Amino acid sequence: MESYILALDQGTTSSRAIVFDRAGGQRSVYQKEFRQIYPQPGWVEHDPEEIWETQLLAAREALKRASLGPEQIAAIGITNQRETVVFWERESGRALGNAIVWQCRRTADLCAGLKERGLEEKVTAKTGLLLDPYFSGTKISWLLSRRPELREGAEAGELCCGTIDSWLLFRLTGRHLTEPSNASRTLLYNIHDSCWDAELLDLFDIPSSLLPEVVPTCSDFGRTRRELFGDEIMVGGVAGDQQAALFGQACFEAGDAKNTYGTGCFTLLNTGREPVASKNRLLTTITWDLGDGPEYALEGSVFIAGAAIQWLRDELGLIAASAESESLAASVDDNGGVYFVPAFVGLGAPHWDPRVRGAVLGLTRGSGRAELTRAALESIAYQSCDLIDCLEKDAGRRVETLKVDGGASLNGFLMQFQADILGIPVQLPAVAETTALGAAYLAGLSCGFFRDREEIAANWRLRKEYTPALEPARRQELLTGWRKALQATRSFI
Repeated sequence: MESYILALDQGTTSSRAIVFDRAGGQRSVYQKEFRQIYPQPGWVEHDPEEIWETQLLAAREALKRASLGPEQIAAIGITNQRETVVFWERESGRALGNAIVWQCRRTADLCAGLKERGLEEKVTAKTGLLLDPYFSGTKISWLLSRRPELREGAEAGELCCGTIDSWLLFRLTGRHLTEPSNASRTLLYNIHDSCWDAELLDLFDIPSSLLPEVVPTCSDFGRTRRELFGDEIMVGGVAGDQQAALFGQACFEAGDAKNTYGTGCFTLLNTGREPVASKNRLLTTITWDLGDGPEYALEGSVFIAGAAIQWLRDELGLIAASAESESLAASVDDNGGVYFVPAFVGLGAPHWDPRVRGAVLGLTRGSGRAELTRAALESIAYQSCDLIDCLEKDAGRRVETLKVDGGASLNGFLMQFQADILGIPVQLPAVAETTALGAAYLAGLSCGFFRDREEIAANWRLRKEYTPALEPARRQELLTGWRKALQATRSFI
């Protein structure tokens, strides 16, 4: 009987499940969006129960569409939005309020206070991260300080806290676990010593009893409860979404780079067994641990990428569907001098400025839907270009080719503009959803479904390569305009 891997891809705006075969091909897919909750400006929340319900629905529907029973699933792989924090009861598994999402800016003052005390250098040395509201540690600290019942339950050992991988694992298997790629995004995990750091836990006033056990990325995370799928299924691999995408792109060698175009935009450069400290305010992060120790990458994070196109669709009504943005942007020869800085929740790398808000600059009476839509797509490429410039400086090497994935990587206009503004080829693989594919590969390695990384690398196929077609002078002119728009936006605080 043929067997498959089921990948659960829990993202920022939707929960997806994909069934993969041994060649890395998709047998079936199901996706379900869930609510985005904005209690006040700059705050972003999710309902953890809705995340669980949509993810379980997606998994069941993907199996149904593939006409597969649980006995045909060799293992489940999980990949997830990182840094988002959930509290729940250890005994019942009931979530205790909304999750604070990675995009949320509510802990900006807490981060600023820690910086003023001169603590960022110590935190960065241990974690590879910067003091920014993006990461999980300040979110946990904030909740414990403002909800006495959470503090009381945490100190009594009655509660669990974790990122979305831990939340899903607990609901699936009853075990409170995580792995290094997710743990390394919390501000609490020492990426050199591979452990929760006692000094950091004390700094953020977080009881260690709240946190999950950290096991390798490829592990036996437990079996799913029988009632969920009709039989138990092994969970064999877990990784944060961006690290999973790096794995799914077969970026296994130092110097390999990928960019994922989702709600945000995330560029990772594999640095191998050695963590590289950034001098350009990028992040040093663990990519995975396959059971023989951690491997590392440099990362740059753009907070708003595809979410800018969703904003045009949902809030302004300029487009009926995100896919419409490609033809609309291509309907005009250029952006008409319009630049869009989508800093809805502040700016990520390399600026790390949570105070900045979005802006559109260069509008004229002739500016319309097409120009604004084109400027929004171009902003994604400009932000990614800024990240790759910093990655090259830190790594001391040029990125020769960029592998791309994620929903917006299917936008031909954006990918061509990305190649143009970078001046290097951009490669789109045959399977664009490499985040889920990476989770499937990790789970497959754990259970023997895949033999090794060489077998996985052989699965990678090119769908399309975009080569630069922009004159260097025009490229520089556009980048100058972008940087002026960025500077103007940052001055309006």
